[in-house]
Amino acid sequence: MPQQLSPKERSLFSTVVRSYEDKQYKKGIKAAEQILRKNPKHGDTLAMKALILNSQGKTDEAFALAKVALQCDMKSHVCWHVYGLLYRAVKNFEEAIKAYKFALRLEPDSVQIQRDLALLQIQMRDYQGYLTSRKAMLAARSTFRQNWTALAVAHHLSGDLAEAEQVLTTYEETLKQPPPRNDLENSEAVMYKNSLIAEQGDIQKALDHLESAGKHNLDRLAVLELRAEYLAKLGRNEEAVKAYRALLDRNSEHKAYYDGLVEVMDISSTDLEVRKAIYDEYAEKFPRCDAARRLPLDFLEGNAFREVADKYIHRMLDKGVPSTFANLKHLYADSSKKEILPSVVQQYIDSKKSETSDEPKRSGDTSKGNSSAFYFLAQHYNYYLSRDLDKAMEFIEKAIELEPESVDFHMTKARIWKHYGNTQKASEVMEQARELDVRDRHINTKAAKYQLRNNESEKALKTLGMFTRAETVGGPLADLHDMQCMWFMTEDGESYARKGNFGLALKRFTSIFNIFDVWQEDQFDFHSFSLRKGQIRAYIDMIRWEDSLRDHPFFSRAALSAIDVYIKIHDKPLTNGANGSAETEDDAAERKKAAKKAKKEAQKAEREAAAKKSDPNKPQKETEADLKKKDDDPEGLKLAATTEPMTDAMKFLAPLLQCSPKSIDAQIAGFEVLVRRKKYILALRCLLAAAAIDAEHPKVHEHIVRFKQAVDTDAESINPTSAEIIKSEFTLLPASKSLAEYNDEYLSKHKSSASSILSALRVRKLLDPASSLDKDVVGVLALPELTLETAMSALELLKSWKSPEVESFQSSAAAKWPKANLFQSSA
Repeated sequence: MPQQLSPKERSLFSTVVRSYEDKQYKKGIKAAEQILRKNPKHGDTLAMKALILNSQGKTDEAFALAKVALQCDMKSHVCWHVYGLLYRAVKNFEEAIKAYKFALRLEPDSVQIQRDLALLQIQMRDYQGYLTSRKAMLAARSTFRQNWTALAVAHHLSGDLAEAEQVLTTYEETLKQPPPRNDLENSEAVMYKNSLIAEQGDIQKALDHLESAGKHNLDRLAVLELRAEYLAKLGRNEEAVKAYRALLDRNSEHKAYYDGLVEVMDISSTDLEVRKAIYDEYAEKFPRCDAARRLPLDFLEGNAFREVADKYIHRMLDKGVPSTFANLKHLYADSSKKEILPSVVQQYIDSKKSETSDEPKRSGDTSKGNSSAFYFLAQHYNYYLSRDLDKAMEFIEKAIELEPESVDFHMTKARIWKHYGNTQKASEVMEQARELDVRDRHINTKAAKYQLRNNESEKALKTLGMFTRAETVGGPLADLHDMQCMWFMTEDGESYARKGNFGLALKRFTSIFNIFDVWQEDQFDFHSFSLRKGQIRAYIDMIRWEDSLRDHPFFSRAALSAIDVYIKIHDKPLTNGANGSAETEDDAAERKKAAKKAKKEAQKAEREAAAKKSDPNKPQKETEADLKKKDDDPEGLKLAATTEPMTDAMKFLAPLLQCSPKSIDAQIAGFEVLVRRKKYILALRCLLAAAAIDAEHPKVHEHIVRFKQAVDTDAESINPTSAEIIKSEFTLLPASKSLAEYNDEYLSKHKSSASSILSALRVRKLLDPASSLDKDVVGVLALPELTLETAMSALELLKSWKSPEVESFQSSAAAKWPKANLFQSSA
């Protein structure tokens, strides 16, 4: 039973609560202890003390005290509420929800508990539970607009659009007078209701609502865009034409407006002259408009395309616009346009003047136009669809000769060297570009990225340190982590992985994994903030974005790289839990050096912590900063020393497979991990998914054979039910053919593809380890379509076989790619 407090102690308890809310933790602890001296088993006071301890960073002590509080008073809603708050603080939302529900049973009328429960339910996507909570909150405070809007959102997210619309309509009917026009919350609610109507498919009703309730809406652009869209869907083309023209008058650079206008004007896709006339009209109306001149190039062909391209390119080159090629390169998907564009630029260079441009060239200055033309051609020959690196280098040198101080020109030169396969030279040239403008963050970032590609991690960190905050504890690396600079962590991790420093590689990839966790957790504050500010449409968009958060390319790339590292650790375990594979004495020395450095840093951090006086009222933010300083694994030694690498890899693999099921790389990585864990049914699922995406992919072919071998080898240990499932589902391998025949058939079918040949050779080696296939691998160098990346894969294959042909392959590859530094003997 709860103990009753005297009036003086009740006053002290109020002081405890206020002190917690005002972050006066020392004062709150003092007041709580005064109460507990006379009432040592007062559950509410114990709970509040636990909450304060948790805010001071004493999480374990707080949980222990909260459990004592519950033992003292199991029927106190305060104790259960605090218990839920503690679980919420450590991101254990499931347990927090259970605690909140207990608290709510004891105190059904508590608005605070109900709100905290609702926020966790939407965070966990428990839409039915969220709907129940929001109905209860609305019943308690039916005059509060946020509760009506939140209930509509709950119905919307649970899939009941009609009920969501009805909730908003019901609230509108309760208003005695319409809200003022400048009411932002009402304006957003009107647009949200309109989106609900449209999402149900009743376009006419949505248009009627837009033209009545949304007539004076504060989001004028959204109203105009939706009106044009609705009119187009309803087939009211004359009105839709006027609507799209009104939008183009507001923004003549928006491509979607042109597309909408052309569509509602019922212009045939073959009537190119009429379509072009629309763009010409706006080009004349808005002389500085780029879109009206650029977009016709998407659909024009032949001489008409050449004529418009000539005018457009001359105009852009005269102005010296650096992004001209970037704006046109997607036209290269059409082979005829790919031939016309560089010829137009070459004619511009040959003419030495602009004869077709409506705008005159700069008086007496032709160098700007010529340098821009050379720059365009350099990019053209550097582009993968029209690559000729020698010509690209020739033109970029000409451009640099005319404008030696151009950062863009030097950046492209560095990119050409990268495509040559010379990462060292590319890094050097990009550094020269950076030195031309040391105050430009973009070129600073590019220089650091190229240094990382050249495995110069320390140099890259120093480069980025020029733009990080000098006062950040931990230096540039800590600041880059604080800023969630994922491109750096990805590139740095891949650099360390290439060097065999698996500890630091995993450290970087884990940091990216944690950032995505932070992004998922950060949405928690927006569940209440968005309702409070009335930004409902943006809130719905955020919820949907968060649901597919981990299909982001940054996560996919980091996850695949981390899985690859774990696979290498599994296949060749690291000795002594150190970074890299212990093959040489130098590696061992490096590991000892890194471990010694890590030990010194840990001892230094402990000394600093002991010397520093602890402040009980210190804000939580400072406590987190201190924890970041006390990194108990700065070199990633513990990560690399894992005894269960495949289990650790699942942390990255599970969200990858869930959010990127159509990625063949994800399915291949899934197979690699699961087949090593002997989870054959799950591995088969990944294999079937990969085959559905691309049945002829080299890795798919290789995995079909590996799966068959693995299942046959472990046939006795596989559960009979699982064996039956595998037998019925695994139909990728023809029953009438042996593995060798199946492999030979694949090889003959893809004898011109280097990657497919390498895959078939791996399978041959797998089927017959004694076979000598080294010469066959070297033979792929003769293939005309062989890429630099595939050649590197062939070299790695020879190294894995410890082939005597490694040096021969390197010398032959170096002759084929003389400017690459990837085939040096030390590689």
